[in-house]
Amino acid sequence: MLSSFRPLDWLLGFFSLDVGIDLGTANTLVCVRDRGIVINEPSWVAIRKRTREPLAVGAEAREMVGRTPADIIAIRPLRDGVISEFEITEAMLSYFIKKVHEQVLVPFPRPRVVVGIPSGVTEVEERAVRDATIQAGAREAHLIEEPVAAAIGAGLPIMESRGSMIVDIGGGTTEVAVFSMGGVVVRRSVRVAGDEMDEDIVQYARNKYNLLIGERSAERAKITAGSAFPLPEERTITLRGRNLINGLPQAVEISSIELREAMAPAINVIVDAVKDAIDETPPELVADLMETGICLAGGGAQIRGLADRIEDAVRMRVWVAEDPMTCVARGAGRVLEDFAYFSRVLTDDTDRKRRLK
Repeated sequence: MLSSFRPLDWLLGFFSLDVGIDLGTANTLVCVRDRGIVINEPSWVAIRKRTREPLAVGAEAREMVGRTPADIIAIRPLRDGVISEFEITEAMLSYFIKKVHEQVLVPFPRPRVVVGIPSGVTEVEERAVRDATIQAGAREAHLIEEPVAAAIGAGLPIMESRGSMIVDIGGGTTEVAVFSMGGVVVRRSVRVAGDEMDEDIVQYARNKYNLLIGERSAERAKITAGSAFPLPEERTITLRGRNLINGLPQAVEISSIELREAMAPAINVIVDAVKDAIDETPPELVADLMETGICLAGGGAQIRGLADRIEDAVRMRVWVAEDPMTCVARGAGRVLEDFAYFSRVLTDDTDRKRRLK
């Protein structure tokens, strides 16, 4: 979406960097054209409760979670891949855009920005992302669906006639898409991903051990010992929290088998979304997928055994992209490198209306 021409914006834009952003529920990644990933920080903002004034952004804000005084709270301004706190998201985007431009000494950057969004967002949610990006300082704000960006970042041949498939598992959403000839043939978007796995672990510890743990502890357990398929050598991890019966501190050793049981509901939803997408895929493209396999991207793709779990369910080769967490941001950056070639994969209101008919 191009704004009206302004000479000052054009001049500042000449010195500004083209920026691709993966505006994720859990992490925000920024890719600069021809330079690669320059920012990978948690999508957290610490604000003063009364005035809503941002005090810290990214990794610094994440370190404050659970440790702030009463008048300061650390929040994530995105939930399930969409904006829940518009002004806070705008402040976070502005911070990252300015941080990128500090190295080129542009005091008021006006970059061209491509932002990844979930494929299941509404027109209102889409407009909120675009408006927040413009308000944060972009002279142009273009949107791209996350599975499309992830597929480009993973190197899938989505512009060719043969079929390819991506499963992008983020913090708030899981995106499944089948591509052919530069278009999405089948898409699935479920708001079940890494966050739900963390919540399932919290609930499991509460129900089985009467142990109250925080989301950060649950995430650490998921990363350290979590799995979606039996491991050659099972692991254990110690969970520390508060006993709900006596209120005292407690430590419990939990195995990867138990974590697998805890995470099973969310994993099953993701597997079912993949199976549903394959069920709707035309036979000729299914034949292509049997040769090329299914690519996993996003932070959730790093869960041990997830590729094996999906492969066991769909009887098709499943592989994990190189550096899966950065695929969406790298894909957005790739679009900026060859904007004319990839412009037709970008999302705008006209395209959305056409798809919804």
